[in-house]
Amino acid sequence: MSKKIQFASIICCLIAINSMSQTPVGKTSKWQVDDIIMSEAAIQPDISPDGKWVVWVKSTPDKEKDGRVTNLILSSLTEKREIELTRGSEWNNASPKWSPDGRLIAFVSTRPVPKGKGETPSAAPAGPAGDGPKPQLWLFSPQGGEPWNLTSLERGAVNFEWLDDNTIVFIAPEDPTNYEKTVKEKKDASVVVEDAENTPPVRLFSFSIKDKKTTRLSGNNDWIESFALSRDRTKVIAIHNRSLRYVYDQKIKPAAFLHDLKTGEQRQLFGDAKLNVVAVHEARDADGFYVVAAYTTDPEYVNASINLVYFYDTARNSLTQVDLGWENGINGTIEATNDGFLALMANGARHKFARFVREGAGWNRTWIEGELAASTFETLAGRDGKTLLILHSTGSVPLQWYKSTLNGGKLDDLMQVTDINQHFKQREKARSEVVRWKGSNNDEVEGILFYPHNYEPGRKYPLMLMIHGGPFGADFDMWEESWAYPTNLICERGAFVLKPNYHGSSNYGLKFGESISRGKYYDLEVPDIEKGVDYLISRGLVDPDKLGTMGWSNGSILSIALTVNSTRYKVCGAGAGDVEWISDWGNAHFGASFDNYYLGKSPLEDPLLYIRKSPFYRMDKVTTPTIIFFGTQDTNVPTQQGWLHYRALQQLGKTDVRFILFPGEPHGLQKLTHQKRKVEEELAWFDKHFFKTSKEENKSFRADSPLAMVLKQAAFKKAGLFFGESINGKLAPETVKYGNLKFEIGRFEVTRAQFVAFDPAYKFEPGTENHPANNISFRQATDYCEWLSRQTGRQYRLAAAEDVQELYALAGAGENTLDYWAGYQVNPDDAERLQAKLREIGGPAPLLKQAGSFKPLGDDPIFDIGGNVAEWVIGKNGAGVITGGSADQPFDEKRAGRTPAPAYIGFRVVKQF
Repeated sequence: MSKKIQFASIICCLIAINSMSQTPVGKTSKWQVDDIIMSEAAIQPDISPDGKWVVWVKSTPDKEKDGRVTNLILSSLTEKREIELTRGSEWNNASPKWSPDGRLIAFVSTRPVPKGKGETPSAAPAGPAGDGPKPQLWLFSPQGGEPWNLTSLERGAVNFEWLDDNTIVFIAPEDPTNYEKTVKEKKDASVVVEDAENTPPVRLFSFSIKDKKTTRLSGNNDWIESFALSRDRTKVIAIHNRSLRYVYDQKIKPAAFLHDLKTGEQRQLFGDAKLNVVAVHEARDADGFYVVAAYTTDPEYVNASINLVYFYDTARNSLTQVDLGWENGINGTIEATNDGFLALMANGARHKFARFVREGAGWNRTWIEGELAASTFETLAGRDGKTLLILHSTGSVPLQWYKSTLNGGKLDDLMQVTDINQHFKQREKARSEVVRWKGSNNDEVEGILFYPHNYEPGRKYPLMLMIHGGPFGADFDMWEESWAYPTNLICERGAFVLKPNYHGSSNYGLKFGESISRGKYYDLEVPDIEKGVDYLISRGLVDPDKLGTMGWSNGSILSIALTVNSTRYKVCGAGAGDVEWISDWGNAHFGASFDNYYLGKSPLEDPLLYIRKSPFYRMDKVTTPTIIFFGTQDTNVPTQQGWLHYRALQQLGKTDVRFILFPGEPHGLQKLTHQKRKVEEELAWFDKHFFKTSKEENKSFRADSPLAMVLKQAAFKKAGLFFGESINGKLAPETVKYGNLKFEIGRFEVTRAQFVAFDPAYKFEPGTENHPANNISFRQATDYCEWLSRQTGRQYRLAAAEDVQELYALAGAGENTLDYWAGYQVNPDDAERLQAKLREIGGPAPLLKQAGSFKPLGDDPIFDIGGNVAEWVIGKNGAGVITGGSADQPFDEKRAGRTPAPAYIGFRVVKQF
């Protein structure tokens, strides 16, 4: 068991809604915290039997739920077409799987279970403890229509597979016993730790769609975790957890059992081989199963290991190890094909993609080649024997699924299937590369280096370490932007980021992974990281006086160790990291199996060893300003570790320390608000102590207040009392860079004071010099731009409609429109009736207000996009087009076009760089 969080395709990992209201998602290059927190994920794909479609799960954030929601998407593999099968945020839908004939899709959902005819649907059943709705099995047709419910299980379905076109096999916990019901009736919330006698077993079941009947297939008294069906659908291999304390001490390991679905017979497999089974897969190429097992030299614990592949022949009851021809084993598990299997071979920061084809009694390996082969991190093979889905990414390229055709050892006919996180396209991504240096024992150590966004060769920059969890985990050359590791938010601030794969990391072979076990924890990893820092300093990239470190879980543990061992780190972000190992041994969910393995003994055997290994007893050496994060329900790294860390630094008083607790959170933060708070707190801490860019926060000041507007207005360029800037003695509009526009755009519409410099005959009331120039024709607007260009020597023009279409679409309610003056949201009929009232006011344009009086867009704001005067832009044919809102018309999203009165038409300039 590892002290880590997996951040990859499941995440981390997630369209963004920017933190500032009305800030455009796709039109700013500056990273926002919400770009990461509100990102999407594409997970759990399943290819249709004919290879023409893939159904997958789209995980999206939902601010109202303060969490993520999952819905099913159907994508064509022959054309660009995507269909939402489920939508909304009331319930989660996941794990879609095609029926063998391709006519139905089964999935699990927490949506309400329908009752009998005439009855109101009820929420999916909650467990005995009332801990929320449980996922039930559902069906729908990919042709459309409403899904229909199959099961109504008290504790829900855990995992399932199609047995045939009419039958689904699944695993589920048994219904509550009389004992559980009695305890519930008493409202007794007491918990008996590791109460195996009264913990419901998890068993195999089947569901007949035709008969609408559930049948129990196994009578085991332990807990099935996963299973696989044989090719002929007569047998199951299931992995049984046989001890509730296995995670803690690993004394009674899970076992594989063969279940005969015809006879009901159950027997244990691989007992003599002592396989540590990780996963079992149906063999499509023979009658049997592929078995993935973790191999370790340690006689007691399965922590650091390599994954090997075996074939189990059901007819012969024999087990054969597949010769992978690769010392490091495979990463994760395999993907079965019609003639063997595919595997991503463990190869450090980048996997090697391999195909294994059965030949006689053995398997022939071919390396997969193709454009994306070296950057594939997950794969899925279709039943047609040729269709393949691959998950592609690099450290600088966000994750997307691609379809390809497997042609021998080549990936042909590549086609992108998913297009999630489109807002990332408008963000600058840090350049990344795999770097290597000599670490402990003179071994080569690898890491991923991310460059500052403003990188210039020859300059030295700050360095932030981002240390992965585990320790038996790894950082890959893969997109892994997350709340725990917000890489681009650090690179955007002008720093390098190094993600080191220190000794003990996975994917580098058994020797490397096991090297820090049995008492060597800390001894190799910390020097590895320090030498990586020195390597970057020696290359002239990093300023040795500007070093920081951060991490979550084991990444936090090692960051803390760095601050104890050295004073050169100027800041530390420590999320859920240990400082005192004796208490961890008893309180952590996997205390004995982790601590005994890595420290070498238990504290009962050698308490002084635990004291020597614990940074807590050396906190007097720490001078690094440290911010600490913990969830209050963390059992991987118990929350008390954060208190010990905080109190030690606080009471010693040698450095600043801040401690943030997240109520109800486990080891990995689940609530969006907590994830966002973590990133914001950490960035503020780094800005203050590391980047030295922070300003004293006034907690009484609101950024969306009228006072904030006044302060922004005070920063506008002015020539005397008039908005704009004097260029060659002429009053010109102020222009600003906005998002990814390839020009600067006027902060305001051209004002009356600016326009009268061009046309002295232009008349307006005194005191309205900073109002927008109005009653302007398209010809006047273009003539003004030509005149201004001649006067200033700069190139001004009107914007092309297609260049600013998205910008103007961002305008929302709340600007100077008829809604503002009417005091309510005006519909078209009311707008017509209100025109008579406007005529009663008198004057050519009485509703206009001074430029910049309403809420703007962007950090360097632009104003009045959606109100005051509508604006001239240039259409495709060169003719003038009116766009934007105006004070005499309501804001109406349903309206195809606005028709302001001529007195409410003006313009805004753009300036070429």
